[in-house]
Amino acid sequence: MQISDFDVLTFDCYGTLIDWEAGILQELKPWLIRHNVELSDDAILEDYASHEAKFEVDFPDLPYTEILYRVHQCLAKEWNISSNDDEATQFSLSVKNWPAFSDSHDALQILARHYKLAILSNIDNQSLQYSIAKLGVKFDFVFTAQDVGSYKPSQRNFQYLMDKLKSDNIQSNRILHTAQSLFHDHVPAKAVGLATCWINRRHDKQGWGATPQPSQEVKPDFQFHSMAAMATARQQTD
Repeated sequence: MQISDFDVLTFDCYGTLIDWEAGILQELKPWLIRHNVELSDDAILEDYASHEAKFEVDFPDLPYTEILYRVHQCLAKEWNISSNDDEATQFSLSVKNWPAFSDSHDALQILARHYKLAILSNIDNQSLQYSIAKLGVKFDFVFTAQDVGSYKPSQRNFQYLMDKLKSDNIQSNRILHTAQSLFHDHVPAKAVGLATCWINRRHDKQGWGATPQPSQEVKPDFQFHSMAAMATARQQTD
C-alpha cells in the first residue's frame, strides 16, 4: 500500500488540522487562575476528555456547543469551582477561537493537488465553518456529528461517510482516513475497513491529552508526526 493509492483524504479536524488542545487550554486556564486552582495542562486535558467522551455517547443528538456547555459545568464540579451561565456559554462558543496548526494550510494546499479533501468531525455545522475559514482551504465534502446524529467513535459516522462518498462514485478502498485520535478515528475507521493515516501530533508528549485512551490496539497504515510530513511524503511519490 502506498500513500498515492487513494482518491480522497477524509480528515478529522480537531487535533489533526485545528489545535484543539491549545484552544481548550487557552479557554480553561484563565478560568482556573481566577479561582486559584493549579492543574497541569495534562490534567486539564485528561479531565476534559473524560467528560466530553461520556456526553458524546450519552447524548449523540446534542450539538457540540451544548456538549461543551455541559463539560464546563462538570469540570466546575470536579474542580470545586463556580461556573456561571456566562462562563459556560463562552466556553461552548469557543471553537471559533481555536487555532489551526501552523502546517495545516500549506499541507492541505499540496494534498489538494492529488486528492479530493473531506472532513468527518465531531462538531456542529456552525462551529466548523469558523475552523474551515482558519484553514483557508476548500473541502470537497464536509460531514459533521450534527449531520450524522452521533459522535465518533461510533461506526455509524464512518458508515455515513462511506455511503455519502459512494453516492459520488468513490469506493471505500479509495479513501484514506487521516486523523490524530486513535480513540475517535482509527479504531472505528479500521473496524469498517478503511485505510488510515495517523497524524501523531502528540509524538513528543506523554499521555493521551484531550482524547481518551483507545479501547483496543490499532495499527494505522501510515504514520506521520505532522501534516507537513504527510504532504512531503506524497510529493516524493511523484
